[in-house]
Amino acid sequence: MTFLLGAIVGSFINVVTYRLPIMLQTNWIYESSEFLESQGLQVQGSNSRAKSESFNLFWPPSHCPLCKYKIRLWENIPLLSYFYLNRKCSHCGKEISNRYPITELICGLLTMFLVYYFGLTSMSFVLILLMWSLLIVAIIDFYHHLIPDEITQPLIWVGLILNSGGMIAGVSLNESVLGAILGYLSLWTVNWFFKLIRKQEGIGHGDFKLLAAIGAWLGWQSLFTTIIISSLIGAVSGIFVITFFGKNKTQPIPFGPYLSVAALIFIVCGTQINDFYLTNILR
Repeated sequence: MTFLLGAIVGSFINVVTYRLPIMLQTNWIYESSEFLESQGLQVQGSNSRAKSESFNLFWPPSHCPLCKYKIRLWENIPLLSYFYLNRKCSHCGKEISNRYPITELICGLLTMFLVYYFGLTSMSFVLILLMWSLLIVAIIDFYHHLIPDEITQPLIWVGLILNSGGMIAGVSLNESVLGAILGYLSLWTVNWFFKLIRKQEGIGHGDFKLLAAIGAWLGWQSLFTTIIISSLIGAVSGIFVITFFGKNKTQPIPFGPYLSVAALIFIVCGTQINDFYLTNILR
């Protein structure tokens, strides 16, 4: 049942990760045009406001991006419909990206695992909400090099509110507040030094807010482990794609997916990692 729930949510996550970047870009174009017009500059052909009002997370209904064919209910069943349709739109034959069933599968498996690991408790439900949010952030950042404030900023406040009520075991409100502050400042400081030395940005500002959100949910204790694990995963994957796929060394690498994976690792075995570090390295 929890796998099914996760797969269904994964289907909605596909909608969010596809539509939210388009909505943001449309709104940015509108706001830029509005500002230019307020300065007396005429902007031709700008109807972004009308587009943004007619396109959101719930409207129009799910459809093929090529032929605009409205997807029927039985064609939108998580995982199953992808194989039932032979990975193609039933109307125009356009191939459906495997990104969609992979997201549904990962979301279903992670949801099932967290419930299995923590049991049917209020804390497991809270951590599942965090996992769903991190999955959205990871996918958007991977494809668009963007971490929306519309996700990270509410996530910070929700983490603080939940920990004020003791919803996450082992994290007090003070630790949550300190986690949010240190999470933001740690990456901001690294970026500041990098910018001072290299005269360019080294880390996206969205990463500051994402780590602040992770600190707000999991406490300041999670920050060091999350940064180390995400850096190691990022370094290994970066070397891999440069070596085997010939990726340009100067091309930016999205850090949000690595922070998200590291945070999920900390959720499951963060206590053991911290205990190992304290007893074997700092003693």
